[in-house]
Amino acid sequence: MFFFLSKILSFLLTPIIWVFILLLWGILTKKAIRKKRLLRATVIVFYFFSNSFITDEFVRIYEERNQTYSELTETYDVGIVLGGFSNYDTSQEFVQFHSSTDRFMVGIKLYKTGRIKKIMIVSGSGQIMKPDEKEALHLKDYLLNIGIPEEDIIIEAESKNTRENAVNTAEILTTKYTDGNYILITSATHMPRAKRCFKKVGLAITPFSVDQQAGERKYLIDHLLIPNIDSFLRWQTLIKEWTGFIVYKMAGYI
Repeated sequence: MFFFLSKILSFLLTPIIWVFILLLWGILTKKAIRKKRLLRATVIVFYFFSNSFITDEFVRIYEERNQTYSELTETYDVGIVLGGFSNYDTSQEFVQFHSSTDRFMVGIKLYKTGRIKKIMIVSGSGQIMKPDEKEALHLKDYLLNIGIPEEDIIIEAESKNTRENAVNTAEILTTKYTDGNYILITSATHMPRAKRCFKKVGLAITPFSVDQQAGERKYLIDHLLIPNIDSFLRWQTLIKEWTGFIVYKMAGYI
């Protein structure tokens, strides 16, 4: 039930949906004054959430930045990579990668450069309509195909959200790798919630944020003034994380 409710809430908290609702309301309302106000509000909301500079400022405040690759001084027993960045294309018979793929690429780099001994992929199915399409299983095949030995791959393919990521990972690691040294790899906007979930279930992890969305502050004309559809996607991610953090805090998950 929690999984289904989270999907519905995620849809309702999407800024482009707000713009659509305001515009539709403004078109359908019969009162001239209300119509004018709603259409004005539509333009304001659209411009606010499509402005790259404004988006960057909010993302920069929330996303977590910790040590860089060159600052890693330890070797970790397991690198925990949180999924949510790919799906399997059955027609082409290969994995399609989407946003947040930095999580996976960095995990591979840490393994290949000896910073982690084993790479753990944590992700079941995050899709309501395809519950049997478990991301971690497809990613395991990918890792095997690029030459990573099976004994160095750990898979958790049943979790549907961050809470389950942490609980299921703890069950596996505390059984097979007692007192291990773990590094958690996920997106910078997801890290504030993710690291607290893992610590809540008793796993001592080193956070390693990737996929940072807000770079150095820019004062270019197009960045400051011209609407950008990508900003809506970043706001959707950010609002999802804000909401998730609050809900998880209320539920005692963090």
